[in-house]
Amino acid sequence: MQNVRKRRGNNSHSTPDVSEDKGPHRKGQRFHFDLWFCLTLQNWILDFGRPIVMIILPLDWFPLNKPSAGDYFHMAYNVITPFLMLKLIERSPRALSRTAVYLCIITFVMGASIHLVGDSINHRLILSGYQLHLSVRENPIIKDLKPDSLIDSFELLYYYDEHLGHIMWYIPFFIILFIYFSGCFCSFQEERRITVPGWLLLGPSALYYWYLVTEGQITELFLLTFFAMVTMVMFQHHKGLSPDSNGLFLLYSFSVTLLLVALWVAYLWNDQVLRNKYPGLLYVPEPWSYYTLHIKKNH
Repeated sequence: MQNVRKRRGNNSHSTPDVSEDKGPHRKGQRFHFDLWFCLTLQNWILDFGRPIVMIILPLDWFPLNKPSAGDYFHMAYNVITPFLMLKLIERSPRALSRTAVYLCIITFVMGASIHLVGDSINHRLILSGYQLHLSVRENPIIKDLKPDSLIDSFELLYYYDEHLGHIMWYIPFFIILFIYFSGCFCSFQEERRITVPGWLLLGPSALYYWYLVTEGQITELFLLTFFAMVTMVMFQHHKGLSPDSNGLFLLYSFSVTLLLVALWVAYLWNDQVLRNKYPGLLYVPEPWSYYTLHIKKNH
């Protein structure tokens, strides 16, 4: 009888350990300002600042047959970004699939590395007169190359840089953000306000995502991720749950990004040169194409 009671007592204490997860839908988590700040800062410096550094620094410092400063920025980005994404996933209050996360990180690194090579050569072509607002075959420095198979090689390079590299880079990036967002829910009674530093970080974060969406030509992927997040918010609302401070930060950042993209498209709506280069269903010009067409030409 005593043994039976002991077993019952042990079972009563072990039951919470079996059913207990990390409490994703019961308790809100604090705002991860340190990770969001580091992620935003390195995005601005290592990704947005990469082509600017390549243009500003003297060409003599980085010969065309050697890696440029921007290439080293890209290498650092390919290491630091997945590390920060993994740290973000670690802090998720929900136990997430390690297999899905690892596959996304591996694909992300591979896609960003493909883009590193293509983008490095592409920016060297810019220094030689390549114009981003024109297609590969229409560029003055390429259209007269002989034999014609050389032009095919440059088109292959463009495909690796602007298509395959972006697909393998950005799809896992947004999947990881969505996986993280799926665990950022708590009950209505929990504290879920964004801190003041978080609000200050919201603008730079949203502005970077605008650059990512427009320059990366991933409007469809961004819209799909954003509407998936909104759908999840509505679904969780029926369960009495709402986004915590980290979920709100991500949701608000994407909302402001959507507004900025809409304003960007409206501003360049009647630009016929850019419309010829971006003839698809969604007309979203790249900022660097705008730079080579309207800013660099005027200076």
